[in-house]
Amino acid sequence: MGVLQRAKETGVWVTQVPHGIAKRKRKRKYSRGSGREVKREMHRYKRGKAKSGRGGKGGKVKSRKQAIAIGLSKARKKGKKVPRKKK
Repeated sequence: MGVLQRAKETGVWVTQVPHGIAKRKRKRKYSRGSGREVKREMHRYKRGKAKSGRGGKGGKVKSRKQAIAIGLSKARKKGKKVPRKKK
């Protein structure tokens, strides 16, 4: 009895299977592009170049959370798949 057969009988998909035979697919909350956008913004933040607000008139970004939020916001504006902001 193979691993795939056992997974079908139990109804549970195994995540670690030799050669990736039966890996569970999960729906993404964030697209890969939005992840790259956040990574880019974090890079700016670490170098001290990240600014908040329009046109660079705002102050320097001071926290990691703020940098991530700015990255996600930019991704949203570009039309990438990102969940809505919580109110």
